[in-house]
Amino acid sequence: MRARLTVVVVAVLMLVGIPPAGASDGQQPSGDVRNAVFVGNNWDGTATVLAPGSFRQLGRINIIPDREQRMQEIALNPERLAYFLAIREAIGEGNNQYVDDMYSSADGKLLIVSRPSYADVVAIRLDTGEIAWRFPVAGHRSDHMAISPNGKRVVVSASTANLVHVLRVRDGKEIGSFPSGGSPHESVFVDGGRKVLHASIGTVYTPLDQGEADPTKGERVFQLVDARRPDSEGQFEVLRRYDLRKKFDRLGRENMSTAVRPMTLSPDERRVHFQVSFYHGFVSMGLRSGRVQRFTRLPNLVKDTPREQYLLDSAHHGIALNPAGTDICVAGTMSDYATVVDARTRRRGPLLRKEDGKPYWVTPSRDGRFCYISWSGTDEVSRISYRTGRIDRTVPVGDHPQRVRNGFVARSLVAGLPDYTPPDDVQSVP
Repeated sequence: MRARLTVVVVAVLMLVGIPPAGASDGQQPSGDVRNAVFVGNNWDGTATVLAPGSFRQLGRINIIPDREQRMQEIALNPERLAYFLAIREAIGEGNNQYVDDMYSSADGKLLIVSRPSYADVVAIRLDTGEIAWRFPVAGHRSDHMAISPNGKRVVVSASTANLVHVLRVRDGKEIGSFPSGGSPHESVFVDGGRKVLHASIGTVYTPLDQGEADPTKGERVFQLVDARRPDSEGQFEVLRRYDLRKKFDRLGRENMSTAVRPMTLSPDERRVHFQVSFYHGFVSMGLRSGRVQRFTRLPNLVKDTPREQYLLDSAHHGIALNPAGTDICVAGTMSDYATVVDARTRRRGPLLRKEDGKPYWVTPSRDGRFCYISWSGTDEVSRISYRTGRIDRTVPVGDHPQRVRNGFVARSLVAGLPDYTPPDDVQSVP
């Protein structure tokens, strides 16, 4: 019965043109486009394009066509070089970070990408592979992004500047910005694109993360921002900050981190489910009331691993509610599993294990039937059925896939998408 209800709800959502709730990439198409799935391969600087239905590869895009120019700039600037090398070792696990997040434009002609090691955002033309525009972020590293439902704006976190930029998709012009805490991270548009739910995660590459040492992680914020128009100084207003430390302490969770990682929304946007650093599971909170409603603990398969050895503080990193609001797909990063959890009862399905898989992100399919999960350790992406809780298909992609996003390719460009092979020296340093 629930499966039939899910199909009906998803069908209605698609018919009336409402973006699938729970997805952070539910922008609407413009013009004659084909649905596509984009996978950002962070360490080889490419994006794999998949067909949602067959899950076959449509193309592979070079995200760093200007690599030589960027590397020369970095080599000639001692400050840039110091940050480049620090990011490579502390966050990139010894690798350059070329593709953190990406979204296609609504007309399927551009791919907007944040490139952490180059501290910028670029728009790649899908017809030529050339850079249409480039925006250097404040500070020295770009990170997670979010795109508005109408596809006209993209927000990008500037990790070392404690700032989030709001850019115009068509030309990369900055519309404004808003302040964040330490290491701005995840953002999701809500309320039809009128607001942004945003979180910062603090310093995730230091071992000081418990008890009295916790403040050394920096300020971690969870906030709601007015995304309609900036003030005269170009700042978007922070409408509300949720004090998670106070909320967790009142519930006896004094040692729980307040660093919000990936998040997903209920269809009515009244509830947000989010992951926090070091926690094997997720937290559910009323978005309007600010009341923490539930903690959902999931299996910890690395109990003997000290917190200092967690990958950038992430126990879990990836969560996606299906459009019907009935099932939640979760990536158990440190434990190398994925699972589907019943949103009402919190019963979980089978643990889908992959040795050394390092699951990194989860995104619901546009039709609501599947969730896509990236296995960054084995360079694969799987399609998991929300109905059965099992893997439907797995395909190889590029080196260290992270973000997976629904998007579009202009139908006239599909047959001509490049199949780019990165050079062997792509990880060279200045």
